[in-house]
Amino acid sequence: MPSSPPSIAVVGGGLSGLVLARILQQHDIACTVYERDVTADTRRQGGLLDLHVESGQLALREAGLHERLRRLTRPQGEALRVMDKAGTVFIDRPAPDRPGDTGRPEIDRTDLRALLLGSLHPGRVVWDHKLSRAARLDDGRYELTFADGSRRTADLLIGADGAWSRVRPLLSSASPEYVGISYVDLHVTDAPTRVPASAALVGTGSLFALSDNKSIGGHGGRDLHLGAMLRTGEDWLDTRGVDWSDPAATRTALLAEFADWTPALTDLIRHCDDEIVARRIYALPTGHSWPRVPGVTLIGDAAHLMSPFAGEGANAAMLDGCELALALVEHGDDVEAALRQYETAMFPRSADAARQSARGLDLCFADDSPRGMVEFFGGMGVPSVSLP
Repeated sequence: MPSSPPSIAVVGGGLSGLVLARILQQHDIACTVYERDVTADTRRQGGLLDLHVESGQLALREAGLHERLRRLTRPQGEALRVMDKAGTVFIDRPAPDRPGDTGRPEIDRTDLRALLLGSLHPGRVVWDHKLSRAARLDDGRYELTFADGSRRTADLLIGADGAWSRVRPLLSSASPEYVGISYVDLHVTDAPTRVPASAALVGTGSLFALSDNKSIGGHGGRDLHLGAMLRTGEDWLDTRGVDWSDPAATRTALLAEFADWTPALTDLIRHCDDEIVARRIYALPTGHSWPRVPGVTLIGDAAHLMSPFAGEGANAAMLDGCELALALVEHGDDVEAALRQYETAMFPRSADAARQSARGLDLCFADDSPRGMVEFFGGMGVPSVSLP
């Protein structure tokens, strides 16, 4: 590495890349974040996120943003309900009366990203730069080629570019694999007014409505962020003959799949907003790792894409950005020592999170669900009603 400070390129302006950039900035270390979105408001960042004390909240403390974060979170979102397709509630955990740092308050992902972006110096994020190719040069630096034909070089390259990372091939031949679940994002704004019975059933926190390898789940409150999910083949979205960009056609198709579910749950589909997105869920192999390659590493989904059924993915990504930044601060010009320290800790940590996510998927999607989830939360001391 050169004697002058290494130039650092971060590909991807999601949570992991922004946490990394913020903590480096706190220690007067410059980096450039290249983001494919044209602007910060180009696309929705997803629904709500439960921030875990040991990962997401820790990262934001190191970033000096925890107090500002507290003003954006929803402690009431720590409530939990698990039910079946008939609307029979087996677990009903209220939000804590006095929420504190030991809880997992919710925050809208768009608000969290805005908080991180607002904390960075102007120009730190370079928008409208979709990476097409990354290559190692003969001198050990990395060349980035973007969709518009422009090129940049960097001494240290950090791939924070998500599931289909263009940086990952420099380190690993692994590709995400379909985990057997397809789902449709649903939103219901002002739910207490529009669907009062459904809003009352969902509550203010996390919802798991589970039966027959299907789920309607997500986050409650005034505006509901939900998903209708099914265990099905990878080609299901393509072979149903449905135009998933057509809200009316999507509602009709989903209502057919959930025909024997209580109207209080299917009304969430029937009266959802027109902002509907159909997706498949993918994951990298559990325990994904790579040999140490000089000057490049991965964080977030680029490193350990996992299913969302343990709430670990985004939290693990934020911790990645935090731990990598702190390692770079600690080791100064010895970038390789920093990367070794980061990867040595991240590999087993992310493997454990991926195993939890895979287990959560199997608990949610089973012939006898919600039995597995009821037993799981019951084992954690959460009061529940016994299943027959």
